[in-house]
Amino acid sequence: ADIRVISERIGAIFFKMGSLLRKVPDETLLEMGFSQETLAFIRLKTLPVESVISRLDLIPTGDSYKCIEINADTPTFIKELFCINGMICKEFGMKNPNDGMELLLRIAVTDSIKKSTNKSFPHIVFTAHKDHIEDYETVLYLQQSVQPSKFTPLHQLHIQKGVGLFDEEGKKIDVLYRQTSPIENLIQDKDQDGNPIGLWLLELVEQKKLAIINPPSAFLLQNKAVQAVIWGLHEEQHPFFTEQEHQWIDDYFLPTYLEADPFLQKGIPYVKKPVFGREGDTVEIFNEYGELIDADKQQSYLDYIPVYQQYIEHPTITFNSEKGKQEGKLLVGSFLLNGKAGAIGYRTGGNITNNLSYYLPVGLKDRD
Repeated sequence: ADIRVISERIGAIFFKMGSLLRKVPDETLLEMGFSQETLAFIRLKTLPVESVISRLDLIPTGDSYKCIEINADTPTFIKELFCINGMICKEFGMKNPNDGMELLLRIAVTDSIKKSTNKSFPHIVFTAHKDHIEDYETVLYLQQSVQPSKFTPLHQLHIQKGVGLFDEEGKKIDVLYRQTSPIENLIQDKDQDGNPIGLWLLELVEQKKLAIINPPSAFLLQNKAVQAVIWGLHEEQHPFFTEQEHQWIDDYFLPTYLEADPFLQKGIPYVKKPVFGREGDTVEIFNEYGELIDADKQQSYLDYIPVYQQYIEHPTITFNSEKGKQEGKLLVGSFLLNGKAGAIGYRTGGNITNNLSYYLPVGLKDRD
């Protein structure tokens, strides 16, 4: 219950930022690490909500939680928490803390599609890289909510500049559900002739010839520099946030900046991470002297500007795996569906939570 209340408060802060960031000068967005080609796209507001499915990553600390980031655009960990967790709870005779959330997920997905198009019978296509099993299975799971619809692998989509996006049968797509296809990667896509097909897709959205979900506003909030803007406004006690919202930021957010100086001056450990990045890739941890003490082996996001965030220790948990008993650092994943609390769950791994982390099912039992 605490996680869900806190998650909605954190989500309210992030979602409120969307309205502000769509109005700032281009220079501000460029300084945050957005590319020039995406500026018109991220200013679009195509749905009443900023993000349909988003996931907060929370670190338990004391009797509360701190948010280290939001994955507002392409969160995974969906099927595990909304579906598999209930199966495991049933097997072990425990109550599922996510009971009823799968229905809310299906409602959120179908409702977002209805609101994204004015066509009575839109052609709805779900897409992902078919050779990436997690992405593929996540999208197939979400597609079950929407009939009629179809799945088309990403590489089989065809685009005509200024005309539309088409499936493998040549049928024009009205709504593209791309749960696992990051915009920052999409804009770099080119076809065999060198045509910038990723940018063409963004143009179709801008021209209202294609609707995509998650919406453009979710990509706006995906940028981790948003947390630096939030913290900067909080430090100024800016009236953009109410007194209550400033208290939420103080309680649940971590100091985040676009440079490391505030931490070096105060002798505080910090984390350096790219504004766009996933699964711990390119994340580095520094001690209070600014010395590197841990880094993820993957370094795929070096081209993006970094943010610097205060480091706090994850709780350590002992768990059983195929390797026997292990210790790992605990991270809470908390979903928001249209900004409202959804399923929750745990991952455990090293100081930097990455693709090699374990999913820990969670169940409730009655107190003795």
